[in-house]
Amino acid sequence: MRRREFIGALGAAAAWPLAARAQQRSVPVIGVLISPDNTVQPQSLPAFLEGLKETGFIDGQNVTIEYRWAEGRTDRLPALAADLVRRRVDVIAAFANVGALAARAATSTIPIVFSIGGDPVALGLVASLSRPGGNLTGASFLTTETTVKLTEMLHELVPDAAIAALLNPASPTGETQTRELQQAARSIGVKIDVLTAANEHDIDAAFATLVERRARALIILGDPLFNNHLKQLAALTLRHGIAAIYQTRFFPDAGGLMSYGGSVTDAGRIAGLYAGRILKGEKPPDLPVQQVTKVALVINLKTAKALGLTIPPPLLGRADEVIE
Repeated sequence: MRRREFIGALGAAAAWPLAARAQQRSVPVIGVLISPDNTVQPQSLPAFLEGLKETGFIDGQNVTIEYRWAEGRTDRLPALAADLVRRRVDVIAAFANVGALAARAATSTIPIVFSIGGDPVALGLVASLSRPGGNLTGASFLTTETTVKLTEMLHELVPDAAIAALLNPASPTGETQTRELQQAARSIGVKIDVLTAANEHDIDAAFATLVERRARALIILGDPLFNNHLKQLAALTLRHGIAAIYQTRFFPDAGGLMSYGGSVTDAGRIAGLYAGRILKGEKPPDLPVQQVTKVALVINLKTAKALGLTIPPPLLGRADEVIE
């Protein structure tokens, strides 16, 4: 059979278009969908490239990666995902819940690997962890599951401070986050004042409310909106003397006080491994979603000093990393 006839037969017979497209161009193409702008390099992205490399694929050598940055505007993600579909990439790698949801809505045929926080089954991304079904698989790291513990840590640091929480009401995990907050409040016997922010201007307004209510401790619940404005959040907490904790280590890296949550690095690496395996012929339904259970406490001592806080020795001793 001649090569052209073979390609035509393969494309007609296969449910997954990957093999036919790979034959039609010199190297496969991965489309990467990311919410922040390209000045923000989340740790999950280098980890993704490392995982991809472990399967034998290196960008610019035997695979091409096309990046689509939402530049902090999650409303742009559906159009960016649709653009990757029109580009007929071989695999889409989606970071964060909103990115994965946008990719899923854009295509039911192109394989999608995700690196997200939260429960992919509850988000409707996969049918189950062991049998994903459809065209999606990937890895998830702990976020909402850590809410109780990070609340306890914040209370341990500033036991007499009024505690508030900041969440995005548009978050697909908003209901789960609210339930976890209520459980956290019960576990330490305090009231948690919940504030919301759906955009950059809402963040400033929320901090004005915090100052008005004299809250001195803040839980920032994981969301792409807050990932995109971590420097703003860190600066506001310092300006107003608020001890704050976030669910990913991006926050202390940006100058925030503390973070406690799952490993975005491990999840990103797994997504890279899966992307490589799919390029080699495996299919998303045959790759179980992996849950990263590793968690880490990161403390920025420089920020603690600026806030006039002394980290209790037991809490400092539990830190996986200290930024000085």
